[in-house]
Amino acid sequence: MLYDKDIREPLFDFLEEMYGKMRILEEKQMGKSRADIVMVLPDLVAGIEIKSDADTYARLKRQVKDYDQFYDKNYVVAGSSHALHIGEHVPEWWGIITVEQVAGKADFYLLREARPNPLVKLKKKLSILWRPELAHIQELNSMPRYKEKSKLFVIDKIAEKIPGDILSGQISEVLFERDYNEIENVIREFKKNRTAGTRKRRAGRTRKGRRS
Repeated sequence: MLYDKDIREPLFDFLEEMYGKMRILEEKQMGKSRADIVMVLPDLVAGIEIKSDADTYARLKRQVKDYDQFYDKNYVVAGSSHALHIGEHVPEWWGIITVEQVAGKADFYLLREARPNPLVKLKKKLSILWRPELAHIQELNSMPRYKEKSKLFVIDKIAEKIPGDILSGQISEVLFERDYNEIENVIREFKKNRTAGTRKRRAGRTRKGRRS
């Protein structure tokens, strides 16, 4: 029997052999669920759910719904105990990777390649980015910075102004560059600049009122 911990690291090697350049993010929140793995490729972001031999289908329906809102493609990695029936529990556009224990190691097989997810929502996909990452996309596309606006407002504007095919590559680019060691400093600096800009605008409005 293979458990989640037995599957993850060998799975990363298998995915790298299949797709080449990629980045793996683990345990990312998506709606009411959590993605086991997020695989960043140059032109898309894929969600991957692991169902080891020790797992059940109890939460899978809810998880599928959330994965389908956030990611361009989705896969389920199924232990051998699920291999015969997993296709009944995921949509036809989901990819299926089976895994079994061979000579004491996890052995993977691509049973079905994933197809483009017809239900993905661009705004949900953008929401996985941090605010400084959204600001970088705004800069790439010469958009106003909207420093005083909410993250949801910025996401709406980006989705409205930038074609989806261009955004896909840019989202992947910023996720490839994401630095967890530096992000606290980046976010702190972003908030500092945002606050300073807001104070400056307020002061300007006050002076204008005094002149009148």
